[in-house]
Amino acid sequence: MTIRVLIVDDQMMVREGFSVLLNAMPDIEVVGEAVDGRGAVEQVAALNPDVVLMDIRMPELNGIEATREIVAADAAAKVLVLTTFDLDEYVYQALRAGASGFLLKDASARQLAEGVRVVASGEALLAPTVTRRLITEFTKLVDVPRAPSLSQVGDLTERETEVLVLIAQGLSNAEIASRLVVAESTIKTHVSRVLVKLGLRDRTQAAVFAYETGLVRPG
Repeated sequence: MTIRVLIVDDQMMVREGFSVLLNAMPDIEVVGEAVDGRGAVEQVAALNPDVVLMDIRMPELNGIEATREIVAADAAAKVLVLTTFDLDEYVYQALRAGASGFLLKDASARQLAEGVRVVASGEALLAPTVTRRLITEFTKLVDVPRAPSLSQVGDLTERETEVLVLIAQGLSNAEIASRLVVAESTIKTHVSRVLVKLGLRDRTQAAVFAYETGLVRPG
């Protein structure tokens, strides 16, 4: 099935470059472009893309606010944030707003396409290896993690809580299955139940939840 992508960036060269790279992939189609966050929100509603490549710093409406509006509208699109620096202070804010991950703008064509596929599938936290370090760094920028709320975490079984912790550590389903010595299909079931019980969109939001509730500590 073809992954439909919307590219949002105020720089024409970036939009055109990413469009050329992604359209060269047999399983990816760029269905639209937007020059700012407001246009992104409107295009998501009109085009219903699977993935939105979202720049953060834009006029009219920045990428963080646009992401928040897209998520609030309950759009099916997954937001993949574009950033120039891997320690961009706004990346974690974007993840908190509902983005499913981030990608550096200097990513190769292979990394770009794989990042789109990963976010579209919801299978892994994010492809870039710096993601785990970034999650740790950016959680230090927010308030000191509080103790997990029993009303939120208490609905999870012991095994589901264990799976949530491993998701937050950046492990894939296959890696979690290997760690817990169970079938990967069993882990997929646990992950689905965790997301449903906590009312979360995807694995990235599950990781953010685990850090912000204090279930997992940075470092």
